[in-house]
Amino acid sequence: MPQPNDPQEHLRQVQELLARQRLVENLVHRQTMPRHELVEGLLHKQHRVELQQRLDALHPADIAYILEALPIEDRLRVWEMVRADQDGDILLEVSDAVRGTLIEDMEPEELLAAAEHLDADELADLAPDLPPEILREVIDGLDHQSRRQVHAAMSYPEDQVGACMDFDMVTLRHEVSLEVVLRYLRRRKALPDHTDKLFVIDRHERLLGMLTLEALLTRDPERTVGEAMDPGALPRFHPEEKVTDAAHAFERYDLISAPVVDGQGRLIGRLTVADMVDVIRDRSDQEILGQAGLQEEEDIFAPVWGSVRNRWIWLAVNMATAILASRVIAYFEDAIGQLVALAALMPIVAGIGGNSGNQTITLIVRALATGQVGRGGTRRLLRKEVGVALINGLFWGGFLGLLAWWLYGKPELGLVMTAAMLLNLLLAAAAGVLIPMLRHRFGQDPALGSSVLITALTDSGGFFIFLGLASVFLLG
Repeated sequence: MPQPNDPQEHLRQVQELLARQRLVENLVHRQTMPRHELVEGLLHKQHRVELQQRLDALHPADIAYILEALPIEDRLRVWEMVRADQDGDILLEVSDAVRGTLIEDMEPEELLAAAEHLDADELADLAPDLPPEILREVIDGLDHQSRRQVHAAMSYPEDQVGACMDFDMVTLRHEVSLEVVLRYLRRRKALPDHTDKLFVIDRHERLLGMLTLEALLTRDPERTVGEAMDPGALPRFHPEEKVTDAAHAFERYDLISAPVVDGQGRLIGRLTVADMVDVIRDRSDQEILGQAGLQEEEDIFAPVWGSVRNRWIWLAVNMATAILASRVIAYFEDAIGQLVALAALMPIVAGIGGNSGNQTITLIVRALATGQVGRGGTRRLLRKEVGVALINGLFWGGFLGLLAWWLYGKPELGLVMTAAMLLNLLLAAAAGVLIPMLRHRFGQDPALGSSVLITALTDSGGFFIFLGLASVFLLG
């Protein structure tokens, strides 16, 4: 049996079951035998039961992983066999791109049943992908408190704490005894997920402190909550704060849960480590996709046109910059014709400049994501990266200059190579800092397309610098 945390093994087994089902059904379909339809139906039912039993034993997160890794036809076949009570949890686990294909395949009553099993914060997460009429019907069926919580979560942008706060938490009054709290928790039978602390509030729901489970279990049961709670520097967040800042705080302070309070200090929700792990993962995915110029997460089995729309903008930018680079080369066509060595050496200048610029951009984007770069940091970062480029340019430019001199017997060519390498690395350093910083300053994703822009700039700039210096000092 595969281990519970081995989704790849689960995926392999499901793929084998699907392949076996197709193979047997195709063989039976081509045979001519008595009661052909009955035999085919029995075999289909047998394979379906076997696959359904496999899926029933899996965690929703593992099923989500399997669905994301299957082509659309197989994905929908597996989706039909998932238990109805798991639909909502799986929709929350799959990527946004895959979620759309699953929702499109569901009947309205199936969507209603799936949404009705979700908590208020989970329903708010799923709301943007639900058809408006389904969402209205689900919200109308909620009680007053749940409806208010869903509207509250939906009122915040997805990059703010309020959009991902959890409303399922345990609150206490400071004057009750620990023994009373223990009896109360026993009657609940289960605690909300990721509960490591209970929140202490006053009659106006203002947050007074927290009571850890450790304190609850180890302190004298006769003591009051107010005596056992920690009223100190409790990490707390406001719903308007950036969720990425909250995620960094969870990572920095090793938090499992933390309260969310409004402007008057009233407790309105909490954040959990599970939510923050999702935030960090999503942010990492966005950075990886953004550096490749992808606008959004893409289903790898999406229809061709959907993928084309996601990719074409930055491909168009890349094409325009490639044309610019080719025109730079064409401008120096006579120089290249007189000294063929230039054609062999200029890709080195452009390639190393692009690599250096991408290194700088990766560091800057990461620093922006973790909040390590604040206002006024641009100038310091620019000085530092220019210093690194200066040293690398002198060292590696000198090495390549000596190599060019040795290969072609022209000391002047070696000097041009050294100077071009140095200047292009300085250009790459400046662009590597300024491109993401300027995009961040104007409210754009600093990772999106930065790699495309830096490569284009160092290619065109590298060609122009190298061929321009060669034209002046070698052929002038």
